[in-house]
Amino acid sequence: MSHHLTESARAEAADVRRFWEGLGLPGLVDVHTHFMPERVLRKVWAYFDELGPLTGGVEWPITYRQEERERAELLGEFGVAAFTAMLYPHKPGMARWLNDWAVGFARRTPGCLHTSTLFPEPGAESLVRGAVEAGARVFKAHVQVGAYDPADALLDGAWGVLAEAGVPVVIHCGSGPAPGKYTGPEPIARVLARHPRLRLVVAHLGMPEYEDFLDLAERYPEVRLDTTMAFTDFAERMAPFPRRALPRLAGLGDRILLGTDFPNIPYPYLHQLHALERLGLGSAWLRAVCHDNAARIFGLRGDEDGSGSGSGIGSGAAG
Repeated sequence: MSHHLTESARAEAADVRRFWEGLGLPGLVDVHTHFMPERVLRKVWAYFDELGPLTGGVEWPITYRQEERERAELLGEFGVAAFTAMLYPHKPGMARWLNDWAVGFARRTPGCLHTSTLFPEPGAESLVRGAVEAGARVFKAHVQVGAYDPADALLDGAWGVLAEAGVPVVIHCGSGPAPGKYTGPEPIARVLARHPRLRLVVAHLGMPEYEDFLDLAERYPEVRLDTTMAFTDFAERMAPFPRRALPRLAGLGDRILLGTDFPNIPYPYLHQLHALERLGLGSAWLRAVCHDNAARIFGLRGDEDGSGSGSGIGSGAAG
């Protein structure tokens, strides 16, 4: 156990570990966690504190406001064997320096899947190609915060590079918690029509347009959905998942990935896991969602990726 963690953090970590050990898993893989340069993260937290568009005007106390190293260690103690550094630009020129920062973060942080981002600007394709060549395992796109059309011609080449490389893109394109000009299923459906092999991971199950994004996943075999915040008490108050769609969620059991939004969540990490468990879709579904589906897409080796130290990520390319 880390010397930096409080007694309550250690108790929480023990509860999280009991959850995945009870499923017979070697650990968790969380495809939606946020790490970014500290001054950028502080600004994001300030947005949440101000109840602005990012929160849909809902009170949103950040649960894990620790320093970067402590947050990363906590994920390790939870037994999150692999996680991401979801970062995103809101203006031109920002993606490059975020990506440069992310290289260093992945190098110094056990368990971090090297994460990159993109923005519709001249040179986007070469920026993305360079990040892939530098070892990026996953990309993040945030249509709501970036306020851009994902089908913008400036991004077409970049999507093509990612589709060809088989590198997944976690994309916030649903209209929750507050709609943007380019959120919703239609803009990203135009991208998929042009790049059907693109490995899109729709964040938050596409909240609140859950069924529209289930449609896209059923139409395109490389589309996946992450569970971030879905089914939690907090999200169910704002954007309840339609119970009639649960059989479709079960049917896509091999393409649903655990995501949490750690550290930017207004409740404990364990609550996301319990929210998935109480859906009643069975332990095989939970095992796939909490570990196996992501382990497969990221080429994580089962004998390495569950020590809880987060140090044993397989080196195989995604796909």
